Amino acid sequence: MSAILDISGLRVARGTTLILRDVNWRVIPGEHWVILGPNGCGKTSLLKSLTGYLSPTLGEITLLGKRYGRSDWRDLRLKIGLVMSALQASIPPAEPALETVISGRYAQLDLWAHPTAAEVTTAKRWLRFVGLGGLASREWIYLSQGERQRILIARALMARPRLMILDEPCAGLDPVAREEFLGFLELLARRPRGPALVLVTHHVEEIMPAFTHALVLRRGAVFASGPKKKVVTSRTLSGAFGAPLRLQSSRRRYRLK
Repeated sequence: MSAILDISGLRVARGTTLILRDVNWRVIPGEHWVILGPNGCGKTSLLKSLTGYLSPTLGEITLLGKRYGRSDWRDLRLKIGLVMSALQASIPPAEPALETVISGRYAQLDLWAHPTAAEVTTAKRWLRFVGLGGLASREWIYLSQGERQRILIARALMARPRLMILDEPCAGLDPVAREEFLGFLELLARRPRGPALVLVTHHVEEIMPAFTHALVLRRGAVFASGPKKKVVTSRTLSGAFGAPLRLQSSRRRYRLK
């Protein structure tokens, strides 16, 4: 099966600092991945590399059959949905939710393009999909953190991405809002013909049952990779985080004890 994302021998160095070393990772349709690892393990650098914001020193990155360095990555970014808290600071406080969603069609923040009637209709549909159909005219400054995260998902879906990256999307959410958001992610992951999901998190409690695979990083390298049941274990997490960790599972959800 053709891979959505194929990374081979990826190495990123800046000066004498080796940021990523010999990373191999492949995502095929039907898989949903979680990326785990301690602070400084290379998670953010890996995301920047596969979205074309951090150039590799060695190795190959292929997205949807297009190889980095041989294709215009600005166009390929339109095929990747990005949901990350860092985007929020760049969204104008007075921008209505509908415009924020439409901006995903152009992979830009602070929408300046004049949307078409079809784009407005599509954006409203995605707002309804994330359960916020009644907030189309609500300004960004007046949205809750949970609503903002759902708006960003609707924004990412505007471009009909094949791959959606969620970089610690639960940061700043209270426990109730977090569970509501994770429940929505579960529905999104099980949606027919939906994008492959990649969730970056520090918390095993956020790994929903629909996620099928896990990539664990340590010191810029792949520590473990593969089906979730084989990778997300007490032994693997203890080794990656450098501390004794005991993983428990209940009702197909994880927690550390």
